[in-house]
Amino acid sequence: MTHDHDHPHDHHHDNDLDPFAARVKALETVLTQKGLIDPAAVDAIVETYEHKVGPRNGARVVAKAWSDPEFADWLARDATAAIASLGYTGRQGEHMQAVFNSPDTHNLIVCTLCSCYPWTVLGVPPVWYKAPPYRSQAVINPRGVLAEFGLVLPETTRIRVWDSTAELRYMVVPMRPAETEDLGEEDLAKLVTRDAMIGTGVALRPGALGPGALWPVTGADA
Repeated sequence: MTHDHDHPHDHHHDNDLDPFAARVKALETVLTQKGLIDPAAVDAIVETYEHKVGPRNGARVVAKAWSDPEFADWLARDATAAIASLGYTGRQGEHMQAVFNSPDTHNLIVCTLCSCYPWTVLGVPPVWYKAPPYRSQAVINPRGVLAEFGLVLPETTRIRVWDSTAELRYMVVPMRPAETEDLGEEDLAKLVTRDAMIGTGVALRPGALGPGALWPVTGADA
């Protein structure tokens, strides 16, 4: 388990966010009343960044690692460079480490002090990732937290919890599902959810998306 409780953060802690969120909400209300913004349009933009733009980047990284052993080895050795080679780099993703799930080890990502998160590959962090209950319980009782997400692991499976910092952010490379040998990277990427790359889920099985589906649905953000 990795912890770094002395790390500096280049963004606000949760105890600073609540009043800020209140101000944002008040501003949104005023702008809506004046007819300057459409709340539905704002929600659509947020939804896009939460579930489409960001997670798709990370999913493509995972799919390439599943398909290309040399890339997987590079990703394990220098995730920052490997991810950047695909064009995914920038603020909140300058220093990355990829941790790989295996049959006997499952990885879980958390930031115990605030909400450090690799935006460039996973998009906007879900609400629950920033919530104090997740941040504390992920360290104290990771198996119980995973069970709340519907992921019940065998008692023999080791759970490693990685504490993200402003200097180093993590992403999980889930295990490749069975019966995907004939799938290309594009189709493999569709099996990778945001939650699987945080560690609160696993990759989808083939056919889970249904006919014509474009992208997986991740866990609820509430």
